[in-house]
Amino acid sequence: MASFQESYRVDTPRFAEMNNLTAGQGAEILFATDDWFAAAENLTRTTEPVFKDGLFTSEGKWMDGWETRRKRIPGHDWCIIKLEFAKFPPRATGAGKAAEDHELKTVKSLKTERWTRITPMSRLRPGYKPSRHNFVPVSDRSVYNVVRLNAYPDGGIARLNVFGHAYPDWSAVKPGEVVDLILAKTGGVCVAHSNAHYGHPRNLIAPGRGANMGDGWETARRLDRPAILEADARGVLRVPGQEWAIFRLGHRGSIMEIEIDTCHFKGNFPDAVKVDACDVERYTEDHLDTYYNWTPILHPQKMQPHHQHLFQGDDILPHAPMTYVRITMSPDGGISRVRINGTLQFDRFQTWTHGIESVTQSLSGNGGDGDKARNGAIEPPAAAQPGA
Repeated sequence: MASFQESYRVDTPRFAEMNNLTAGQGAEILFATDDWFAAAENLTRTTEPVFKDGLFTSEGKWMDGWETRRKRIPGHDWCIIKLEFAKFPPRATGAGKAAEDHELKTVKSLKTERWTRITPMSRLRPGYKPSRHNFVPVSDRSVYNVVRLNAYPDGGIARLNVFGHAYPDWSAVKPGEVVDLILAKTGGVCVAHSNAHYGHPRNLIAPGRGANMGDGWETARRLDRPAILEADARGVLRVPGQEWAIFRLGHRGSIMEIEIDTCHFKGNFPDAVKVDACDVERYTEDHLDTYYNWTPILHPQKMQPHHQHLFQGDDILPHAPMTYVRITMSPDGGISRVRINGTLQFDRFQTWTHGIESVTQSLSGNGGDGDKARNGAIEPPAAAQPGA
């Protein structure tokens, strides 16, 4: 029989399906009041937190998270996190230290205690597997590139996940310039999918090529496949089922080039992939999984293992400007990255360039006021807490 800590199910809210703006190399810790047991940099790691029984350092128990010493002075602990698509100078890091006087003086000038509070103070549950995930929605629709995480009065938090999408400055894009309309950095975000058994489709729009199979979108094997597979005249398998993922583009645009990268997927790549698109407003986003009026952009294309597939010219079917795309693989398998390159078109809905959201639980990346940073204070939500 499974133990209490082994048998559990996490009910993930919809906003946690969006891009994680505090995961990966783009996010950085700018300041922390205390890093005694474990450095705040662990908050932004992309791996699941682990507990190593019996492992100690000179400062105490080794922890895979941010853990401060038990406070014996007035105040509380807090840190500042730069979201993935902002730019700030790095800090010196390492466990077994606290903020020095010159760091405290510098950060005091930022007046972070006056930043906009975007979540209420929230009580966290203990770091056992069934209770370690703490989700808190955000109703503030402003654009931010830095957040402050407050831990009252001290203790440990394993990971901080801030979900949302980037908000780029489209005025810097020249007319006719080709950009990746689906890239997370340019505002792309996954809004629905059929299956994410081994890897989430939001990985498809991450920058660069995939690090491994876990850094891509991989589905479970479909059980409705025929016992003996057959193919059509083009070599595409005849199968009844398929898997799909729908993405909101960063800007309404015309698609000129599509790249499907099956990097690392050698024995589990899809047989074929197709791309459809539609031009609808954001308020329809909750119903796109049942939307019927999709426009074909790329007919089903046979895939190869561990390969970058580039489609352009006559491969791309004629179409009007679009706001959403649907990536469909058949029958199942894994894709590492997808690129949808195209040109910006008039935003007839006036929502893509004005940041109006249909999903309110979002924090965003690069600044909505040009180079001016906007900042938000976040109480300790959406994190996994190690033992104190």
